[in-house]
Amino acid sequence: MPLPSEPLRKLGFLTIGLFDRADPRPGHEATLALFELGERLGFDSAWVRHRHLQYGISSPVAVLAAASQRTRRIELGTAVTPMGWENPLRLAEDLATVDVLSGGRLNPGVSTGLPMHWDGVKDALYPHTAEAEDFGHGRVRGLLDFVRGEAASDFAGTEGIEEFSDRVQPHAPGLAARMWYGAGSLGSARWAGENGMNLLTSSVVKAEQGEDFAEVQRSHIRAFRELHPDGGRARVSQGLVVIPTDSATAAQRARYEEYARSRLPRTTAPQGPARLLFAPDLVGSSAEIAERLYAHAGFREVDEVAFALPFTFGHDDYVQILTDIATRLGPALGWKPAG
Repeated sequence: MPLPSEPLRKLGFLTIGLFDRADPRPGHEATLALFELGERLGFDSAWVRHRHLQYGISSPVAVLAAASQRTRRIELGTAVTPMGWENPLRLAEDLATVDVLSGGRLNPGVSTGLPMHWDGVKDALYPHTAEAEDFGHGRVRGLLDFVRGEAASDFAGTEGIEEFSDRVQPHAPGLAARMWYGAGSLGSARWAGENGMNLLTSSVVKAEQGEDFAEVQRSHIRAFRELHPDGGRARVSQGLVVIPTDSATAAQRARYEEYARSRLPRTTAPQGPARLLFAPDLVGSSAEIAERLYAHAGFREVDEVAFALPFTFGHDDYVQILTDIATRLGPALGWKPAG
C-alpha cells in the first residue's frame, strides 16, 4: 500500500437522515445519535443533506441546532443546502443563530440551480415570484454578504423602545470562513475559488474535461485553488461513498457488495444530458479502501474528507461503518481521532 505524502488531517461523514413517513421521530433521533457517536469516535465533522418533499432531513439547520446541544466538539455541516429553496437573509439569520449555539462549529455548504421538480413545486415555493427568482450565483453571493456582516437594511437605531440593527443578528464573526460551496463543474469550482469559499467535492461531477472521474475531480480542485486567495492552502473536502467491512457480519458484507454492484453501471459512462460522472462506491477492508484512495487522483489533492454513508442502510449498519472508518480506515490514511 503506497504511503501518503501527508496524513489525512480531517475526517468527517455525511448522512441523509432517512425516516419512516408514518413515524418520523425515531429516524431523526437516529441521525442525532450518529452525530453523538461520531463525536465519541473522534470524527472531526458530521454533515447532513437537504431532502425536500422526501423522507430524509428537510430542515438540516433545525437538526443541527439540536445536534449542537448534544455534542461539544464535532463540527456540524450541510452538504449541501440548495439555495433555490432559501431566502438568503432568512438563511443567514438561521445559520448565525446555530453557529452561536454551537460555539462556532457550523460549516454551511450551499449550491445553486433550479429546485428539483421545479414545474411541480414552483407555485408552492414562490407563489407570485417564481419567474423573477435568481437561482444563480447571485443568491449565494447575497448569503455570503449577509453572513459577512454587510447591511441588510437601510435603518439602524431606536424606534420607540426597540433597537434595530442594519445587519443580520446575531453576527457570527467566524462563520464566513466556514462557508462551503458544493461544486460538480469546472465553472462552479472556479466561482467558489474567486469568491473565497471552501470547496465541497462529492461522488458526482460533470464530464467536461474527460470521462475519468478522478482526473476530472482533480482538475476542479486545482482550478479552484488557482483562483482562491489562499492558493494551495484553500480548503477542499472530498465526499466519496466508502463502506469498510472489517467488522461487518457476513450478511452485511453481502448486502454492501450487492448495493455497490447495483450502482456500478452508472459509473461506466457519463449519464444523461448533463453528462454526469458518478464515482464507484468503495467497499472492502480498510486496507483495500485506503489503497484505492491513494491511487485516486482527486483524493491525492485533499487532506479533508466527509465520507458519505449509503442512503438505504439501517442504523446498525451505520454504526458498524462509522466505527470501522474511525478505528481502521482513518488510521490507515494517517488520520488521528480528535480530542
